[in-house]
Amino acid sequence: MVRLTQEVEAAFEVESTYGDPADFALTHLGLLDTFDPRAVAMNITPIPSLGQSTDAHHASGPIDVTLPIKVACQGTGWKQLLGRAIGATDLDDGGGGTTLVPHKLTNSVSSMAILAKQDGVGFTLATGVVPNEVTLEADYTAGGYITVDAQCTALITQDSTANNMNFADDSGFLVDNYTDGGLTFPSAPTDEPLLPSNLTISYAKTSDLESSLEIDGPPGSYIEIGERYIKTYLTDDTLDPDVDAGGAVTAAGVIDMTNAAADTLSDLDTLFGTSSGAGKDGWTVTNNANDSISVNLLKGIYSTDTARTISGVNTAVATGVLPNTFDNLKTVSLKIANNNTSIPGKVTRNSITKWLQNSSVGRGKSDITLDLTMTAENEDLYNFYNGATAADRLIPLIRLDFGSSVGSIALTNGTITSFSRPLSGGGEVVDTVSIKFKGAGDIRNYSSLAISADWTL
Repeated sequence: MVRLTQEVEAAFEVESTYGDPADFALTHLGLLDTFDPRAVAMNITPIPSLGQSTDAHHASGPIDVTLPIKVACQGTGWKQLLGRAIGATDLDDGGGGTTLVPHKLTNSVSSMAILAKQDGVGFTLATGVVPNEVTLEADYTAGGYITVDAQCTALITQDSTANNMNFADDSGFLVDNYTDGGLTFPSAPTDEPLLPSNLTISYAKTSDLESSLEIDGPPGSYIEIGERYIKTYLTDDTLDPDVDAGGAVTAAGVIDMTNAAADTLSDLDTLFGTSSGAGKDGWTVTNNANDSISVNLLKGIYSTDTARTISGVNTAVATGVLPNTFDNLKTVSLKIANNNTSIPGKVTRNSITKWLQNSSVGRGKSDITLDLTMTAENEDLYNFYNGATAADRLIPLIRLDFGSSVGSIALTNGTITSFSRPLSGGGEVVDTVSIKFKGAGDIRNYSSLAISADWTL
């Protein structure tokens, strides 16, 4: 029988332990573009031998499983791939993983299990799926959906011997049973995939910045500002319990800037108090009547050991958006390249031992790159590229906004690393730019806030 791609679907389950899903719940991955759950390299090495005219032996190396996935931005699958490439941050630092958010780049990987289904053929399960390089792409010239293209590694992949989701009956390496409790393969999302027209990309210039938040904390304290949350830390790197629950405080030490009690700078004044103990013990915010919105503070990690001022974008609640937009876009590509390191080793499951290339995966150095092509409108981008000083060349904040019901991504302190504007007779003038980001702040690994998203994983 001819195998047809139209018969293939995929679902995912997030893993709390690398390569070991709970086989408890499945969510449909969404509309697939390209997908290969069986990209396995056996690393066979031919070994010659005296007295033989051909290679007499074939030595097996570590089994290397890769998993290329390209999906339309539909449902939540694309958010999981993109968000886990950024990193799954435990919002309350409790380690329970009850609320995971792509708040910042992390120093550890976050994995999923992917279950592929082909009608009339069976199921394939890949565990320990880690997004290594993920690219969000939108093409305004050719039509089609916004897509996420993820190049992933996996611990291992295994086919079911029967046409069901119970791998425990297969006497194989994986023994996950997705038929427990009457679990069935999930239905596809019913919402329409996102179109390029659903994406707005706005930005702020240095001239749009203001001295937004004047804040002081306990000795040795610091704060992290992401796309949605402010996290307040004490000198021992623990969330401050005195920034306690109530209103915009979603957990001890964590403030939701989209909450009405914290969505403007003047709200933060009220929340923290203007004198120590008036609001949150040990914290003060200078009396502030500014109605600029909190989520437009520059994303980063800032010392609050002494009073300091944090820059933000001058944007009132009435307008909300950043002051400038990239119009007449042709293509958009946001790439997160994590440069992960695969660690080979022996792994034993179900009394079966295998030599696996991805027995563990170490998080690498992340590169965040935004590539844009657009019809040229003015000299703004060239002026950023050709600025006289490093500050002149910075784009303080860029936001990719998919709509209030979907979410957004903030990119902080971008520098244009390449710019071109070729000219041809009778043609339009097109700018092509590449931008890299470094985050803001002055303490800890502040560059981890180069990218931050506001949805939940």
